[in-house]
Amino acid sequence: QPRLVESGGGLVQPGGSLRLSCETSGFTPKLYTINWYRQIPGKEREFVLSVSRSGPDLNVANSVKGRFTGSRRDDWNTVYLQMNNLKPDDTAVYYCNRVGNYWGPGTQVTVSS
Repeated sequence: QPRLVESGGGLVQPGGSLRLSCETSGFTPKLYTINWYRQIPGKEREFVLSVSRSGPDLNVANSVKGRFTGSRRDDWNTVYLQMNNLKPDDTAVYYCNRVGNYWGPGTQVTVSS
C-alpha cells in the first residue's frame, strides 16, 4: 500500500525559511506526481504545488508562487517542499499526496514572531 510521511515542520519567524520532506514507500515514486497541500484550522484543505515525476514543479498556487519550490531526492524516495519568505498566512498543517487519495499524516508549520 502506498505510504507517505511528512517531516520538517516547526516554528519559524516571518521572512524565514523551512524545508519539508515527504518520505514515500509502497510504490515507485518516480512514476507519480507528488502534491503538497495545506490546511488552516477550520478551513478546507488547499492545494500548494505539484512536483513532477522528473522533479520540476508543475502547478503552483498563486499564494506561494515565487516563495515555495518542490524537488526530489536523487533516490526518488523523498520529495521536498522548500519554503522561503514565510508569512503568518502560511501557518497550517502541510500534507503530501499521491493520486488515489493517499495522504501523509501531516506536519505543522507555524509562522510567528
